[in-house]
Amino acid sequence: MDAPHQPSRPAERPDTLSRRIELAVEHGLWSARLLTFLAVLASLAASIAMYYITIVDAGMLFHHVLSYGDPAKLAAERAELRAETITHVVEVVDGFLLATVLLIFALGLYELFISPLDPARGSRFYSKVLVIRDLDDLKSRLGKVVVMILIVKLFESGLDMKLTTPLDLLTFAGAVALIGVALYVSHSHALPGAHRDSERGH
Repeated sequence: MDAPHQPSRPAERPDTLSRRIELAVEHGLWSARLLTFLAVLASLAASIAMYYITIVDAGMLFHHVLSYGDPAKLAAERAELRAETITHVVEVVDGFLLATVLLIFALGLYELFISPLDPARGSRFYSKVLVIRDLDDLKSRLGKVVVMILIVKLFESGLDMKLTTPLDLLTFAGAVALIGVALYVSHSHALPGAHRDSERGH
């Protein structure tokens, strides 16, 4: 008796094999987004370092302020100490802003590329810090803080600026006007009409 006929197994179609290879490559590329975690850790470490440095600077600032009321100090010395104190206060504000930028950057990268921060979603502060839908949202939030840092740096430089000629005064006034324009542009989307237009655009 003849053996029962065994149906021959069809050869794997080339398109099926290429599809499997394509899926494997795409899976590997998608998993590569986890490399962003290194940037998250580095940004978080830099943020912690900036917070530490700025807190130390703030402590040194208060140490110098305690000597401001020394009766033995001359008026000129007190005026110099006051100017230095204002400059140091601006530097402290600048340091905290930079540390905040790095922290927002780390949290935003994690949410965009790795996983949503579930504990943060239950916090009442979430909507004020981490409503980030895409990379443009992250860049927008970081851009606003960077603008504030630049404003603080300009203010710090303005404290040491010597306005000796009308041109110096005009240049300084122009810089202040440009700051106002930058603030208006960076916050223009917060206006009611602009917000509705952006929502319709999506």
